[in-house]
Amino acid sequence: MRNGVSASVVSVAQGAANLLDFLAQRMPGISRQEWADRLAQGAVLLENGRPAFADATCHPGQRLYYYRHLANEPVLPFQAQVLFEDDHLMVADKPHFMPVTPSGPYVQQSLLVQLKRLTGCADLVPLHRIDRETAGLVLLGKRRQERDAYHALFRDKGIHKIYHAVAAARVLELPACYTSRLVPGQPFFRTMEVPGIPNSETRIRVLKTEGLRALYQLEPVTGKRHQLRVHMNALGLPIEGDRFYPVVLNGPDAPEDFSHPLQLLAQSVRFQDPHTGQDRLFESQLQLTL
Repeated sequence: MRNGVSASVVSVAQGAANLLDFLAQRMPGISRQEWADRLAQGAVLLENGRPAFADATCHPGQRLYYYRHLANEPVLPFQAQVLFEDDHLMVADKPHFMPVTPSGPYVQQSLLVQLKRLTGCADLVPLHRIDRETAGLVLLGKRRQERDAYHALFRDKGIHKIYHAVAAARVLELPACYTSRLVPGQPFFRTMEVPGIPNSETRIRVLKTEGLRALYQLEPVTGKRHQLRVHMNALGLPIEGDRFYPVVLNGPDAPEDFSHPLQLLAQSVRFQDPHTGQDRLFESQLQLTL
């Protein structure tokens, strides 16, 4: 791990004269000159941990390790907050716009890299994901051998999660539970509903109404991608600040508008810790307001 970033790995294939040729051909998103600079700086490693050399001969099946880095990474004007930590688990409050793991234009600004850099824990890993646009609670495991027991909580619905969302007030009565069949949509970053056996379920209730706006409590029984956003939109109640539903206003690579975050918050999570046996309840310190 370097500066909070764990190594990525790539296997050498045939057809390249040397390591620099291979890296430039295999990952053209990084310029040949930048690969040459990384190799010269010792930022590409062999399996034995020693630096790789640009003119070294390629061997099919050879593994190279490198560290993801963005030369001009934008800085997010927010900081995550650690709410809880013990020997097994870390719980953080993630702000809007921050990805949980490195993605797109963010590496050092991602939640995971920030927390790895803060704690020095190379084995830290998110136990679940929330959208970059969503704020609130994220659980992270600290020990590799304990991950599966935590993941089992999500697989077996042993985690009770509550989200808050702000949307238009509903005149007609809301269903207490909404179900539908969700599949990947178009463009690739959207999810859509299709006819068929439901594979997603959300419990919904109104917490507070002020004028034309309301604060909703959403309980996802399942965990499909963009489930809460799609279900609210299907009810005619798109969540405020949503740039993807009902129509795409900005793609994932568009400039950020920090003044209009998605009004969706992972507010609380409750479960029994599989390693300590303790009943856990964590609540976000962030709030949505009307």
